[in-house]
Amino acid sequence: MPLTFQELVQGEQPVLVDFHATWCGPCKMMAPILQELKAELGTALTIVKIDVDKQPARAQAYQVQGVPTLLLFRAGKILWRQSGAMSKAQLKQVLQQYL
Repeated sequence: MPLTFQELVQGEQPVLVDFHATWCGPCKMMAPILQELKAELGTALTIVKIDVDKQPARAQAYQVQGVPTLLLFRAGKILWRQSGAMSKAQLKQVLQQYL
């Protein structure tokens, strides 16, 4: 059985949560960047995508005001957060501090 969202973010492995929306241009820009990073980082990082239109309560729980918003969790704590699109190089540089 797959882990629930809460179980994932409580774990020791870093989890990057991408709050996005289907109508959001910058979100579409981030999608291939996240896929490439997942391919490069492999099992060092879990990436979870949450559509704010389908899961508004989850977005509200983390005060997500705009999309895309990225949150990095480990052991239930938010280690880093950023709203807006960023380059793959920028994102990888941030993530490597926590991996």
